[in-house]
This record gives sequence, C-alpha cells and structure tokens, in this order.
Amino acid sequence: MRFAAIVVAAGRGVRFGRPKQLVEIAGRPLVAWSFALFEEIAEIEDLVVATESEHFAAMRTLAAEYAPRLQTVVVAGGATRRASVANALAAVADRCDAVLIHDGARPLAVAADVRAGMAATRPGHAALLAVPVVDTIKVVARDSRRVQATLDRAELWAAQTPQFATLADIRRAHAAADDLEATDDAMLLERAGCEVVVVRSTAENFKVTLGGDRDLAEAILRERALRGAQRPVEA
Repeated sequence: MRFAAIVVAAGRGVRFGRPKQLVEIAGRPLVAWSFALFEEIAEIEDLVVATESEHFAAMRTLAAEYAPRLQTVVVAGGATRRASVANALAAVADRCDAVLIHDGARPLAVAADVRAGMAATRPGHAALLAVPVVDTIKVVARDSRRVQATLDRAELWAAQTPQFATLADIRRAHAAADDLEATDDAMLLERAGCEVVVVRSTAENFKVTLGGDRDLAEAILRERALRGAQRPVEA
C-alpha cells in the first residue's frame, strides 16, 4: 500500500519550556529526525506536517533537505492534537491507501518497527507501536489520591507513535468522534470498530517532553550514529 506519513509538530511546548519542533538534537532539528526516517521507507510517498503558522517555511525547508523524495504538504495545527490530525488528514492525497501518524517530538523511532506497523495495516485493521508497561499501575482518586485499584501490568502497554490505519478507516474514525478529545488516534479507531493491534517497539521511542528528555535523546542518537559508523564494510 502507498502510505502518507503525518507528522504532528504543533503546540507551544509548555512543559518543555519553549516550542521544541526546531530545537537541535544531535546536529538536526528535532522534527528532522522523523522526516529522515520516513524518507528511507519506500512505501511512504507523501508527508503531511501539521504545525504552527510561523513554522511553515522552516518545515518546508527541512522536508526538502531531509525528505526530498516525499511529496510534502504543510498545514496549520489545531487547538488540540485531534484537530491537528484532522487538518492533516484533509490534506492527504486520495491516491494514498493508508497513513501513519507520528508525534514530531519522537525522534527515536526505527524503520524496522515502522515497517512492522505498516505490515499489520489493512481495511478494518489498524496498529500502533507500543511497549509493555514495567511499572505497577495504580488507579487513584483525583480528589483524595486514595488508591482505588491496582491494574494487572501483564495486560498493559504504553502507546507510542507512529499509529497506522487505512486512509478510509482513519477518516471515518475522526468523522465519528463527535466532541471526543482522544489522546491518540488508536482510541478513535477502537471506538469506530477497527481491530487495533500493538506492534512491540523499542522503549527508546519516547516523546521529548521535558528538558532532560532532549539530552537523553541526543545521547541515544549519537550512540546510534557511532554504532553505524563502526559497522564493517561488506566486500
């Protein structure tokens, strides 16, 4: 199938302390790592970026540099994540069969995991990258902080992105969402009746949210680059 990659790179970075889309990490703006990843996956033909209006020119420049093969469209981000994705979905070319939706603040996804998610995608069947939860999770009352239940972590996974669906399924899921402000697109797909499966990903695929996350992401990216440079050249 022909995929379009949607990169959600809107927002003001309140918890980070400033907008983070263009913050440099390991020699590249944060969002450029995702552009470069999708450039190397042949099944991805289009790139749609949802961002703030002041970043339109920068995003087009970065896409031309790091993803020159992809047909790129930049659209305005919305007031919520769901609104940003909806704007991007409206801009996806109908010639695309499926989409993957990725947080621009996750620079550490790897191609093998993305391809596994793409392979699991077909009409009525969606997928998302995720990792098993390793901590014990408590359900806590908001008002008193009293523990109400302890969940079985054997059944719990932490959702990541990209998240994958056919273009028809994800558009239908967003159209049927009414006023629900879902925290991810898989939630909308579940609600619309799609079968959603998790594809186990690397725990390194975390979202850069706080200042310390940037430093950790940079260390991992530089280590990956070092490992790549040390691979023997095949004869």
